[in-house]
Amino acid sequence: MAYLKEKTINGHHYHYLTRSVRMPDGQVKTIQKLVKDTTLSPAELEKKHFDYFIGKEKEFFTAHILGTYATDVIYSKPQFEKIESIKVDYAYTLRNFSKEQIKDVFDRFTANYTYESNALEGNSLTLKDIALVFDGRSIEGKDLREVYEARNSRKVMDQILKGRFKVREKDIIKMHRMLMRDINVRAGYKKLPNYILGSNVSLTPPEKVVEEMKALLSWYEDAVKHIHPLQISALFHGKFEKIHPFEDGNGRVGRFLSNMILMENDYPPLIIRKTQRESYIKGMEDFHRGYTANLERLFLEKYKKTYSDYFAVYLKYLR
Repeated sequence: MAYLKEKTINGHHYHYLTRSVRMPDGQVKTIQKLVKDTTLSPAELEKKHFDYFIGKEKEFFTAHILGTYATDVIYSKPQFEKIESIKVDYAYTLRNFSKEQIKDVFDRFTANYTYESNALEGNSLTLKDIALVFDGRSIEGKDLREVYEARNSRKVMDQILKGRFKVREKDIIKMHRMLMRDINVRAGYKKLPNYILGSNVSLTPPEKVVEEMKALLSWYEDAVKHIHPLQISALFHGKFEKIHPFEDGNGRVGRFLSNMILMENDYPPLIIRKTQRESYIKGMEDFHRGYTANLERLFLEKYKKTYSDYFAVYLKYLR
């Protein structure tokens, strides 16, 4: 929230529109703009000088990111600028939405996310079917498992949006249990080996799942100190899918976790569409062979595209 601050310099009085911005490391940065028309309220002045304030905020966040994380071929300075620009615009949008508007936007996002994520795994429900399931209505002639997958996915996303899950073992297991509710799949870690159809990638055997999951979570705790959240989101996903800790539902749980990492750090979530299934599978196979770049690029691309498709449109109406 912006406010007016008066300064006296050489006997002259000046008014500055002032707003504080909290950075990811807890530091508070201050943005000030000299204003002459003080008949307007601070909120009106902030909208009038929208470009200045939003531009300064983007500069702050980009500078922080460039000072914290190393750049590379994928996460270059221009890409970091774009990533942080989206983050700032997204945060501004949510700040200026009512609770009901936020609910409406994320209902739409969640329906599309559920449709695409489940379709990647072969679920045949259409987007219209998903909307009916979310509305609590029955669908004739549809596989009940697919209906339960959609219903359960919404409940998991609702919990993520409310910040009820953290990246920790007990929450990952709880998330899987919620996702598999009323579906004939064993809860908890797998007891038998599993395989990815059409892939020759060797997944973690059951007896090593606990060890590998602990190693993954330990890696995550260290990675947050020196790797950008969007990059962690992609890398965590690849590592999690290599473990494939559950009997079923690994892809869906993995994509939920990737979005949870983003949203925990105030970045918008992303959707990998079923039309990108081949690119997604190729990126995962390359990742398992030790080449992470394709999966990282896919996540970066989907981050920008999802924001453009589901959130960017509202910004111009809030200025």
